[in-house]
Amino acid sequence: MRIALACPYAWDAPGGVQVHVRQLASCLRGRGHETLVLAPAWSRPDDPAVEVVGRPVKVRFNGSVAPICPDPRSRGRIRRALASFHPDVVHVHEPFAPSTGLFATLEATGPVVAVSHAYFERSLLFELFSRAMGKVWGRPAVWIGVSEASAALLRRHLGHDADVRIIPNGVDVELFGRARPAELPPGRRMLFVGRLEPRKGFPLAVRAFELLAEDHPDLLLVVVGEGRQRTALDALPPNLRGRLVRAGVVPHADLPRYHAAADVFVSPAVGRESFGIVLVEAMAAGVPVVASDIPGYREVVRDGVDGLLVPPGDVGALAGAAAQILSDPALAARLAEAGRARAETFRWDRVAEQVEAAYRDALASSDRGAGPAPGR
Repeated sequence: MRIALACPYAWDAPGGVQVHVRQLASCLRGRGHETLVLAPAWSRPDDPAVEVVGRPVKVRFNGSVAPICPDPRSRGRIRRALASFHPDVVHVHEPFAPSTGLFATLEATGPVVAVSHAYFERSLLFELFSRAMGKVWGRPAVWIGVSEASAALLRRHLGHDADVRIIPNGVDVELFGRARPAELPPGRRMLFVGRLEPRKGFPLAVRAFELLAEDHPDLLLVVVGEGRQRTALDALPPNLRGRLVRAGVVPHADLPRYHAAADVFVSPAVGRESFGIVLVEAMAAGVPVVASDIPGYREVVRDGVDGLLVPPGDVGALAGAAAQILSDPALAARLAEAGRARAETFRWDRVAEQVEAAYRDALASSDRGAGPAPGR
């Protein structure tokens, strides 16, 4: 098949959706398909199979900052790119965001498969935008949520009986499983990976480290990521600041080396997470995981089986769970082994089979000009 993938976020910015689209395109090419990625970007990518369709701007939404391209002029670039590539299927990501996924949905002349990576309880901005986008909701032949949480969000707008299939995000399990440890200062390491923003709960990780530091004098906090909440580190006592490793933004290909050097992984996100790629990556690397018990995350980690879940926002519980792992080698080994096994569920070859089935169903749709009717 010839497959066009529309990514709504800046191709040259870090983010889970960009990693997902990049790896999915690579996997599909490895399985014999042709792909073209359409995305906004600040710079021109080296990959000839990626076409830049506009310049992104940063917009605050859902507790994060999204580098999207709402410029309507990009719609013409998308139209021309699709006409030139002539895809069998257009696979759009986040078509309700005012960016490339939306414009590709409107410009596609063939079957559309749409996927939501988002989850939140309520958003007035989204509700208002959604009501104006009836044509978009009705266009895709197949709707996909990456989890029950994101599927539930879609059904609130498509109708509770809408056919939304769940296909999880894929992870390059081998990349994380075979990595050699990064060269870090000696000691045991508690790893945080993600944007340093309110939604990810980074200050909770910092405070948990402070609680753990006295009883675990060899413990280091390793931070991979950047964002405005980096200032949370300034609240640490001066004697603990020397036990910080600030890696900043790390290319995804280099990320597994930090996991390979870690003893425990923490992800204290406070909500609005549709899945938990960072959790699967840590489990694939064999790092015991402590994460918030929130929708999306609990679909990845089964509490007490392949990781530990704690109430969101509870610093004491976060520190306590990490202390269990640091103090109990048998528990750490059991969670690491179970986590590796759990990560196999999200291998790209398994996920790609499900995505290909969605493409075939879209192609077989008797009415290629319309998808499921919005349930309003």
